[in-house]
Order: sequence, then C-alpha cells, then structure tokens
Amino acid sequence: MLNEKLQKIIANAGLASRREAERWIKDGRVSVNGNIAELGDRATEKDKIRVDGKILHVTAKADFQRRMLAYHKPEGEICSRKDPEGRPTVFENLPRVRNMRWINVGRLDINTSGLIFFTNDGELANRLMHPSHQVMRKYAVRVRGEVTEGILKRLTRGVELEDGYAKFEHISDAGGEGSNHWYHVTLREGKNREVRRIWESQEIQVSRLHRIQYGNFELPRSLRRGRWQELDPKELAIFEEMVGLKKSIANKTLHQANQKRQNKKRLKARKTYRK
Repeated sequence: MLNEKLQKIIANAGLASRREAERWIKDGRVSVNGNIAELGDRATEKDKIRVDGKILHVTAKADFQRRMLAYHKPEGEICSRKDPEGRPTVFENLPRVRNMRWINVGRLDINTSGLIFFTNDGELANRLMHPSHQVMRKYAVRVRGEVTEGILKRLTRGVELEDGYAKFEHISDAGGEGSNHWYHVTLREGKNREVRRIWESQEIQVSRLHRIQYGNFELPRSLRRGRWQELDPKELAIFEEMVGLKKSIANKTLHQANQKRQNKKRLKARKTYRK
C-alpha cells in the first residue's frame, strides 16, 4: 500500500494538477480522516480523504488507467468548468467519467480554436504544461497589416513583451492576400495570449487563430469542431515518454492484451492463407 503526498493523490485522481491541489490544501479545503490537512501530509488508499467535504474515491495504482483526449475546440467556448456569464465551456462536450474529472492541458482563449488535450491524470497535465519540457505548439494565424521581411526576422529573433522576451521558433507563409493572409507559426511556450501578443508587438493584428499541432500530434482532419477522440496506447505513450512518465500498470496490461489479440489475428490470418 503506497503512502503518498496528498497533492499527488488528488492529482492522480484527476481532480486537479498537483500545483492546484497544493493550493487547495493551503486553503483548508482538504481533510484526512476528519482532520484538516496541511501541506506535506501523506495518506494511503484506506484513508478517508475529503475535498470540500466530498469523499475522494481513490483508485488503486494497479487499477488506474491513464487516459488522454484530443478535442477540436470551436471559437466561442471557454476553458473553464463553469462560466458566470453562461458561455459554453469545453467541458460540456467531453464524455463523462466516474470518480474523476478531465483536466485541460493548457488553455485556448475564447477566440482561439483548434487542438487542445484533456487527461484524467493531473501529473501528466502538470508535466506537459511545465516550461521545462518545451512542448512544441503550432498555429495557423490570419493577420491584418503589412508583414515585411524585417518583421518576420524580428519575430523569430525575439521581441520584448510585458512579461519577458518571446519569439516564434519558425514562421512559414501559408498563403492568402491582403487582410486574409495566413502564416503557420511554432513556439515552445504557453504564456497567456502569447501568439497574439507577439504579432501585436509589431502592430500586426491577428484576426483568426487556430492551433493545428501539439508536440508530434496534429489535429486530425476528420475531427470536427466540438468533437473529441481518445488517444490510443501508442499515441499516449509518446506523450508519456516526452515528459518522462512511466506507463500506468493498467495501461500496460491493456496494451499487452491488445498486442495478444493482434498477434492471434495475425496467426489466424497466416493459417488461413496457408490453407
């Protein structure tokens, strides 16, 4: 039986990232066996952990199956669970799951569309969002204004924003004319509205922004706006390896079972062919 820090248990349950769970503990929102928890406290699967008075159902590590969804976010949706203004949220279109919640890997603002990921594992989400991993993000951008060679060079060399320097790792012309000109840009940070602010530093306005790639995963053409698809074990393994995360035991078992089924199909096909 594992004895782990509370923030890790909460993150593994899919309620929040580890950093957010630490804030919950500091705010007195977490208790263990009826006692308000403190940062640094540990617990096991048998302890009664409550968050905001609700019991946290802890899945044994051997039974935990890490999952990840790719979602095609439309413009007009916000990356929050609830909105006081009643605007639609990205979570409304996701599948429901028992005893856990989907955690968004980063955010896209209300006027940005495209690829965004969700996972039931707070540790995976936290690592993917951490600046140290430098995950590549690629966007299609429609701009208004005259874009000169000098501007393009400055955008790849780096420009100064209010929260530090930022730059595009690569820019390519994606066609169009006048106020309907498109570029593809890549960067490895996830600061708030960073793509828009980098262009605005050169007095160029972004009229459309669409994320088309995250890491090695490109937004599938078949994935319509407002729809999601679950990553298969191989796709998930790429992200796990990218951030140095071991495969969960349940994921390994599932992958092994799939491999056995595929091997049986191949063997059956060979026997049929020989006959």
